[in-house]
Amino acid sequence: MARVIDGKAVAAEVIEQVSAASVELEAKTGARPGLAVVIVGKDPASHVYVASKSRMAKQCGFKSVQHTLPETTTQAELENLVADLNADPEIHGILVQLPLPDHLDSDRVIQSIRPEKDVDGLHVVNAGKLMTGDLDGGLISCTPAGAMLFVRQTHGADLSGLNAVVIGRSNLFGKPMAALLLAANATITVAHSRTRDLPGICRNADILVAAVGRPQMVKADWVKPGATVIDVGINRIDAPERGEGKTRLVGDVAFDECAEKAAVITPVPGGVGPMTIAMLMANTVTAAMRTHGLTPPSF
Repeated sequence: MARVIDGKAVAAEVIEQVSAASVELEAKTGARPGLAVVIVGKDPASHVYVASKSRMAKQCGFKSVQHTLPETTTQAELENLVADLNADPEIHGILVQLPLPDHLDSDRVIQSIRPEKDVDGLHVVNAGKLMTGDLDGGLISCTPAGAMLFVRQTHGADLSGLNAVVIGRSNLFGKPMAALLLAANATITVAHSRTRDLPGICRNADILVAAVGRPQMVKADWVKPGATVIDVGINRIDAPERGEGKTRLVGDVAFDECAEKAAVITPVPGGVGPMTIAMLMANTVTAAMRTHGLTPPSF
């Protein structure tokens, strides 16, 4: 059976580093890292995520600010708020919770955030730095940064000679994940819905990363014996065995059968998920320390 990565434990280690860096920043400059989270509308899942981010920010010793805006907020009102946060010297990180209501242009809002405060790592400047191999000059998208931490803990910093397959090509995860693996010298294949013989391509992967949003799509016969399998999917499926109307969370990987082939695997829940918020905190303290001329820790 594969070794199952405990995402909660790894995330806790990151949060410990973040908290120590936050203490160092305040001791040397008198400033605390400031994180502003903006949420528009009443999407229940978004509110759960935002609440957990705010709690974690306070735990890390940050100044945590939340702006909850009504569904009727206009594009101009939202961009004006972002402009105010851009100009606020006590705010080092700005996160606009996605998805936004349909009448709002998400990309315009994200690109209006100053790159050095874009703790989601979605601004074209941060994406461009990552794609050109500048891992220290920008801010890296949180979920791929967390997944990459698992890869480094398993294989080390240099992935020379290893084949990596990323299933999914989104700007939020697939592309930045591929760039991180490439920067670590892995040989990369980015697969997607139009890829031919996807199982055959996956069987060549020493590192297989699934991020497609299709429950339990990756089967055991897709997995190379001894591979590292990183499951980024979060899917809710019916669970009649738990009672009528009950559901459960599963990943994009059929965990039980793939765990018999892989050497290392992440579970869902409890794998990559906890790392997303942890790396958001890491990006915020990194942004704050850079602003004040200090060297942030390496996460």
